[in-house]
Amino acid sequence: MRRKRRKKKNLRIILTALLVAAFVAALGAVLIWKVFVVKDVSVKGNEIYTDKQIEDWVFDEKYSWNSLYVYFENKLNKTEEIPFVDSLQIRLKSPQKLEITVVEKGILGYLYIPSLGKNAYFDKDGFVVELSSQVIDGVTKINGLSVESAELYKKLSIGDNSKLLRTLLNVTQLLKKYDRVPEMIYIKDGNVYLIYGQIQVNLGGGTDLNEKILRMDQILPQLDGMSGTLHVETWSENNTDIYFRNGELMEIPNDVQTVPEASDGSADGSQ
Repeated sequence: MRRKRRKKKNLRIILTALLVAAFVAALGAVLIWKVFVVKDVSVKGNEIYTDKQIEDWVFDEKYSWNSLYVYFENKLNKTEEIPFVDSLQIRLKSPQKLEITVVEKGILGYLYIPSLGKNAYFDKDGFVVELSSQVIDGVTKINGLSVESAELYKKLSIGDNSKLLRTLLNVTQLLKKYDRVPEMIYIKDGNVYLIYGQIQVNLGGGTDLNEKILRMDQILPQLDGMSGTLHVETWSENNTDIYFRNGELMEIPNDVQTVPEASDGSADGSQ
């Protein structure tokens, strides 16, 4: 009799526990369904893409309205690869608020690869981080180099001229440092030309680049509204002459053929 009573008591305990667990699970499901609804989204770290473009990529699934679903989806699965974006980090600030942090690829410039029909975007070390027909505003176009091909995540190959690549990388990094990113960098006969609208700057070869760009940065504001070439190519510690030739503009061939960015904000990142 005692065994039967103990067995019944244990059965009641198990049934009660199961009912409580079912109730808690049901309550949890209701809370997740009703409370964890995305109503507020903040996006930071993005320069290439707009907030809306990033949100469209993140909230592109059936249950993306649920903040918990979006959060764990980002944690458990890799976000679908987005051109020019290294990663997306999503934080759950509250049941109804998400914060998206965009980590973009460090791009210094791009050049057109005729054999691929695409632009090769490279980083500070000369590695190709993206191949795309898209043109990104604010990224310097490199002209005048003959590059037969490029491979994603591999270093740019400019024939056997590794010195020219080093010069190009040094120039792009210094220009970013001084916030003097030009519309174009043109390479001709080993000389580096910077194009700022109707102002062209001849930096010469790869010597004294920091000093030349520092002085150029100080002079450019004085040339606002003018047209011509600023010559700093001969500057050195022994020859500090810098001069501006009004009206002197070199014709630069446009060897970069690109597909303009779509008007609806979509990006072509095909590889």
